[in-house]
Amino acid sequence: MAESATSNIVEVKEPSFPFGKKEKQLITDPLMDNNPVTIQVLGICSALAVTTQVFPSFVISIAVVFVCAFSSLATSLLRNNIPTQVRMIVQLVIIATLVTVVELVLKAFSFEVYKQLSVFIGLIITNCIVMGRLEAFAMANRPWKSFLDGIGNGLGYGLILLIVAFFRELFGKGTLFVGSPAEVFIIGANNATTTYWINTAAESGFGSYFSWYANNNLMVLPAAAMFIIGIFIWWQRSRNPKLVDIS
Repeated sequence: MAESATSNIVEVKEPSFPFGKKEKQLITDPLMDNNPVTIQVLGICSALAVTTQVFPSFVISIAVVFVCAFSSLATSLLRNNIPTQVRMIVQLVIIATLVTVVELVLKAFSFEVYKQLSVFIGLIITNCIVMGRLEAFAMANRPWKSFLDGIGNGLGYGLILLIVAFFRELFGKGTLFVGSPAEVFIIGANNATTTYWINTAAESGFGSYFSWYANNNLMVLPAAAMFIIGIFIWWQRSRNPKLVDIS
């Protein structure tokens, strides 16, 4: 009887790449309630430096998602074979290799953006978000979860960059997505090379009602990014009081 009962047991294998509630949270939580910039307070320096325009911020965001995801995956795969004494050196080598790949690809396919962002792409190597997730998560979890955690935190970082860059470019320069095929000139004075939707130099028509408007030069300065991030942190904690005492 015992043998027949045992033979009727069907072994259920766990999927190689499960995507349940816990896996979903690894991606969605860093977007808002565990955001690496506004909650974990990581990566603030780059958020101040690269967010004067939306398009470069988008490129940096994609680069960080790539580096964060695959460095987490590689670190998790190697975690049991990395000596504790040199783990941070190994992590830096992994990150530097991936950043070099990003830099070479960008240099080959979008040289103008590469020239604008070359310094900041190199600084991804020391980005606190990437190193922080390797130490806090990838060194203690399996590769699939580490990969998802890297994607989530990269997306959370990118979300803040794009929000900050949107307001800085719009109010600082009157444009959006300049440097990309989708560039839009929204408000400003028309000249020989640029035509704005709202021409503040117009003597008649809709644009004439905005003759008083001038772009806010403060938004171009790094301090503006700090103001916008601060407002976002205030809104976030007003929406969810549980976050008030975090970080």
